[in-house]
Amino acid sequence: MASTDDLVQETLLQTFKRIEDFEPRGVGALQAYLRQAVLNRIRDELRRKGRKPQSVELDDLDVAGDSSPLEDAIGREAVEHYERALERLRPEERDAIIARVELGLSYEELAEALGKPTPDAARKAAQRALVRLAEEMKVLGR
Repeated sequence: MASTDDLVQETLLQTFKRIEDFEPRGVGALQAYLRQAVLNRIRDELRRKGRKPQSVELDDLDVAGDSSPLEDAIGREAVEHYERALERLRPEERDAIIARVELGLSYEELAEALGKPTPDAARKAAQRALVRLAEEMKVLGR
């Protein structure tokens, strides 16, 4: 997946090319507009990668041996179990979990990213998705 810096830079460049479409509606409007553009770009990237995983030649793979914070917290085997269960979810459930758990979005940001009307609706969607994830992990654990 593209680095965060690259995603943000690319999004800002594309957004500023279309800045004439922006309608300022108050203090902080530009910041909110740019934040939404970046969130939309991240969601697009997650969907694109979810549809077509990148293939990598294992012979050319440089493995640093460092584990991610998630792997450190729950262990590599548990991460693999989590990822397999995540793949079994519907795309909107997967998006909710990735945005909330992995990207750490607030419920307000999550509502914007998922197109939910309120932060509470986003919270409920994330909770339902987490319940589904737990069910899938239980099925895979048998």
